[in-house]
Amino acid sequence: MGYQTARGTYDVLPSEVNRWHQVEDLIQTLCTLYDYKEIRTPIFEDTSVFKRENDSSDMVNKEMYSFQISSDSLTLRPEGTAGVVRSFVQHKLFGSMEMPAKFYYVGPMFRYERPQKGRQRQFNQFGIENIGIKSPMADVETIALGYTLVKTIGLSSIKVLLNTLGDDESRKAYREALREHFKDHVDELCGDCKRRYDQNPLRLLDCKVDKDHPSMKDVPQLKDYLTKESKEYFEQVCAGLDALEIPYEVDQRLVRGLDYYTHTVFEVVSTHEEAGSQSTIFAGGRYDGLVQYFGGPEMSGVGFAIGLERLLLMAEAENCEFESEPSLDVYVMSLGEVGTMPLQVASICRAAGYITDLNFIERSMKSQFKSVDRKAAKVCIIIGEDEVKNKQVTLKHIASQNQKIVSLDEIVDTLDHYLNEEHDCTCHECTGE
Repeated sequence: MGYQTARGTYDVLPSEVNRWHQVEDLIQTLCTLYDYKEIRTPIFEDTSVFKRENDSSDMVNKEMYSFQISSDSLTLRPEGTAGVVRSFVQHKLFGSMEMPAKFYYVGPMFRYERPQKGRQRQFNQFGIENIGIKSPMADVETIALGYTLVKTIGLSSIKVLLNTLGDDESRKAYREALREHFKDHVDELCGDCKRRYDQNPLRLLDCKVDKDHPSMKDVPQLKDYLTKESKEYFEQVCAGLDALEIPYEVDQRLVRGLDYYTHTVFEVVSTHEEAGSQSTIFAGGRYDGLVQYFGGPEMSGVGFAIGLERLLLMAEAENCEFESEPSLDVYVMSLGEVGTMPLQVASICRAAGYITDLNFIERSMKSQFKSVDRKAAKVCIIIGEDEVKNKQVTLKHIASQNQKIVSLDEIVDTLDHYLNEEHDCTCHECTGE
């Protein structure tokens, strides 16, 4: 029996990785423009970094990969925010960085859940965290960065969903209203909802199993329990999005899956017909209290995360265009006893910035020209025993079929002539006329 990838994992093959590189390059460019700095945290952390007291989220309760080593309980990171905030506090960056401290990360996350299209057990996330100030405009800028990313990639079938969870006072009043509303129905709900009823009844609104239960139809509205300050904060977020001409819809049922969110929460979803149940492209919100939980000062933060697999699936569904993988500039052919000269010539070409490959085994010229064709090389350099003796090479320009003998010192100048992006020479050397 052949070996296979573990369930919920996959290989990114060389033919596919070019799209990943382009998305990652765009992420780096955008984050630089927004003055976000990259941070790289460990793939596993102490379990307590993620499993906080009375957390009702499915991620913490059902999906974490945790393991015991001696007396240590460790967990493969299921999300990025907790690790970034832990690092922010551990290294006292609140005392050495200008506030807000703005971070971004790209890397693998792990959740034990049922694999399906766009949802894997090992997946890759890009996320940002803006820590240190509490401002509606910071919330707006956070949404704008993610929105710009997906629009730049070429996604058009998207919708921004927005809501507010309010401050502590608002959420406390709303939780009590939800408990009162559901108290006569809790025994009819799924097992997860029975647990959520006690831990965090806001999460009842996020249930996919009981979404059509009669008790969900006339559920109290959070907006009716918001304090004056919470309403004003949310109005400023909406005004900021309006100013940037980012369209959005207010969704009263949007609560997000993690318990640490406060005030603004948002999701950007795909409306494309192929999105199905996995329509969320990126999501996030503001969090108060998380920095304090890890032992830092009282500071607020806001951020989001994008699953890169789902982003690429949506890009494929919408036929977004990616640049083709760079083709080979030079292929070095070897005929006969040529020693180390092919390696020397390849090294000269690579040092000049040309993508170069070479033949390592004894093969016929016909066979090697097939490699030139398969690799779509622009130039081939032929080295035989005579070339080695004279310290020269035969350089052939594939498009014009022109070839010439040059010294080793002339290789780079000749390649520069042939491979200039705007090369359109009509000289006898290039046309052969």
